Amino acid sequence: MSQSGQKGGLFGRLLGGGDSKGADGKGAGDVEVEAEAADNFPAHASALDIAETADASDTAGVEHGWFNRLKSGLTKTSSRISDGISGLFTQQKLDASTLDEFEDLLLQADLGVETATRITERISKGRYDKGIPPQEVRKILSEEVERVLQPVAGRLLIEDGNKPHVILMVGVNGTGKTTTIGKLAAQLVGKGKKVMVAAGDTFRAAAIDQLQVWGERTGATVVAGDVGADAAGVAFDALKQATAERYDALLIDTAGRLQNKQALMEELEKVVRVLGKICPSAPHDCVLVLDATTGQNAMQQVEVFREKAGVTGLVMTKLDGTARGGILVSIAARHQIPVFAVGVGEGVDDLQAFDAREFAVAIAEA
Repeated sequence: MSQSGQKGGLFGRLLGGGDSKGADGKGAGDVEVEAEAADNFPAHASALDIAETADASDTAGVEHGWFNRLKSGLTKTSSRISDGISGLFTQQKLDASTLDEFEDLLLQADLGVETATRITERISKGRYDKGIPPQEVRKILSEEVERVLQPVAGRLLIEDGNKPHVILMVGVNGTGKTTTIGKLAAQLVGKGKKVMVAAGDTFRAAAIDQLQVWGERTGATVVAGDVGADAAGVAFDALKQATAERYDALLIDTAGRLQNKQALMEELEKVVRVLGKICPSAPHDCVLVLDATTGQNAMQQVEVFREKAGVTGLVMTKLDGTARGGILVSIAARHQIPVFAVGVGEGVDDLQAFDAREFAVAIAEA
């Protein structure tokens, strides 16, 4: 693939995204949203930090286009909330019934009890039995969602001292985990890093084949066994080779069969044990990939994998317009796990660093 054309997109933002703002404090790609929500999005934090920065000229058109895709991906959530705001907050006076209906609407959007309660309390403060315009409600919604998400907006640090930096990728089948691995490998290779991928989901031939294709596209080395091979053995062999040959990063795919949760978790624990025989600090990160279309089921996945696999961060995929992306707000409020990136489609540029304010504005505006 051509890497030069991607520098300001995925490579620039997710791997080495620098500050794309000009002297006036505004980036050329600042999104066009309502004035009360649009003021100066902060510079994007890199989801994968390898101490490089992107030129402002490379990112000029990317951030505007990315926000539009993110906003489109959250349409199901934002439209439902926006329509509710328009319908509820047109009365002359704010009353208990209106607040209850709005709180129910926020809960149906999977924002969680804590966030929904805080939003409705703030709306009612000093305004009870008075009017409040829909525009002001959207502003409060955006600010409170950002307040929840800002503490978890994180970066996946690729440590130079680790040769390789080992990233264990976990998640249930169908979340886009294998594709996410391929995209991250593409970004790392695009930054000149020596990358290896281990096809540890040995129960699905398609997963192995998919990673082989990504390896051919990106130039990343792929270590794979036969279908049904011991996943821990594949991980062990990969780390042994990656250590001997001084790779910068090793991404390890894993199976995701929650229908047999005990066997899955035992397999993950075995993978971690064998990695530790070569490098006691490995894996250096455990990244959980979540499917945004699953709604509340994503919360269960966080709880299971966090307990058993020691999750250090999240990637949310499939924000494609059918998603229930509000669940990320609920997960952030309950678990405070860093969110490294979000994905809106299948293309390499459709996986970008997570930005709390962008996500909040996209939810608050239809």
